[in-house]
Amino acid sequence: MALPFHQSGIVWGGSMNGTMMQAFSWYLPADGRHWATLAADARLFADEGITAVWLPPAFKCANGPGDTGYGVYDLWDLGEFDQKGSVRTKYGTKDEYLAAIDAFHEAGIQVYVDVVLNQRMGADAWERVRAREVSATDRERDTSGEETIGAWTRFSFPGRHGKYDDFCWDWHDFHAVDFDQLTGRSGIWLFSGKSWSEDVERRENGNYDFLMGADVDPLYQPVRDQLMRWGEWYLDLTHADGIRLDAAKHISRGFALDWLSRMRAHAGRELFCVGEYWSPDVGELKDYLGWDRSMSLFDVPLHYNLFRASNSFGEQDLSRIFDGTLVQTDPTRTVTFVENHDTQPRQALQSSVEEWFKPAAYALILLRHEGYPCVFEGDLFGMPNDGEPAVPELSLLMEIRRRFAYGEQRDWLDDPDVIGWTLGGDREHAGSGVAVVLTDRDGGTKRMYVGDENAGETWICVMGNEASVTIGPDGWASFPCASGSLAVYVPRDATLVFEHDYRDYVQAAATAPNPSPAG
Repeated sequence: MALPFHQSGIVWGGSMNGTMMQAFSWYLPADGRHWATLAADARLFADEGITAVWLPPAFKCANGPGDTGYGVYDLWDLGEFDQKGSVRTKYGTKDEYLAAIDAFHEAGIQVYVDVVLNQRMGADAWERVRAREVSATDRERDTSGEETIGAWTRFSFPGRHGKYDDFCWDWHDFHAVDFDQLTGRSGIWLFSGKSWSEDVERRENGNYDFLMGADVDPLYQPVRDQLMRWGEWYLDLTHADGIRLDAAKHISRGFALDWLSRMRAHAGRELFCVGEYWSPDVGELKDYLGWDRSMSLFDVPLHYNLFRASNSFGEQDLSRIFDGTLVQTDPTRTVTFVENHDTQPRQALQSSVEEWFKPAAYALILLRHEGYPCVFEGDLFGMPNDGEPAVPELSLLMEIRRRFAYGEQRDWLDDPDVIGWTLGGDREHAGSGVAVVLTDRDGGTKRMYVGDENAGETWICVMGNEASVTIGPDGWASFPCASGSLAVYVPRDATLVFEHDYRDYVQAAATAPNPSPAG
């Protein structure tokens, strides 16, 4: 069966390479303007080559208008009811949210919604519950006998008055909480009669079912039914094209797959899903995907390889940059990324790729066929609220992906310091083809084959200040790259108009004397 475009990274019909964008960062201003800003910029995103956007969680959260979206209070309130200190969420109102989705669809961009099923926070009341405390580092080990605690587990949503759904939550709907109101202590308390889900991450903390807040019990039938009803309502309302599933390693895998299957059946259409399973161990990711491979996963191991390369002072073996990654073992179920909201500075998973290496890191996910690349909005447009600049080269790399990154891929990942690859171009994209060379240490030259059909062509360096290269009669050429740098070459005849930065490189290369054919 042919893969849908979002699994292969190709838009329907194969006409253009697909690129996802994470359309938020953690420290966005809490001014309620984000949905409106996204709607206004939808056409700009399409022009940049974005084919799908991952939007932040749209639900009302415990911290109201200041909450990034993962401290879920009410899944049914998308910025419509006066709850938790405001009607709007951090990003705006429900109407503005739906208008942003409409704007993306009108621009030909698919929308992936962020779904958070694992935890609830900001309960309306607490209740006395029998529970036992467990170890934070081994949740299978009790550290107390059964006792009565005060658990914040009553969710009645008084501001919504039962609109859309009248389900109210109490302790029966959860596994555990992380705070005892009676003693004022933090910890992890597993409720009497409850047990952790078995099909979650078991290699960390004994059982990593619990993450934070009040831990939802999706195997309790009333909760299961509630989450199914909500998901169907949400898809009917938003007409979303896909789902980003938060905290996949903490939710029963069986339930997650059942929920996803139900959503796909209800929607009656292909629904892309990418799970956030945060682990640097590719074995864990492969185990979670299983034989059914019903969703994609973010390639966390690749992110850490890129992070280490950027901090290795040239000691990283670039020939092994894809070792131990999901994109190496299961490219059609992999979403590759360089940064996201969790890797930003001051976050628990802080692991920002250093600025000098980011162009190379993005080339490694954007200018190759394997994986479905996700660009971080903060890298594309900058994060003024964080004092973080944009990656200047990123717009051009995305343009090169959109216009040139087609044809057979050939790799020269054969040196610890200088690696490269080529895409020979295809007939569907006139003038397409790319040659990439990068190094984290001393510069060098990579002799690579781009195809007999490109013999005699002049390829110019559109990223990196290198001279143009003429493809030899045998389809081979030597492509130079400066120290600690990235060089990207495309056919000269296809570069008459470049929409983004580095026009000076194009113009300089186009007017440079032709070098001798590569021997």
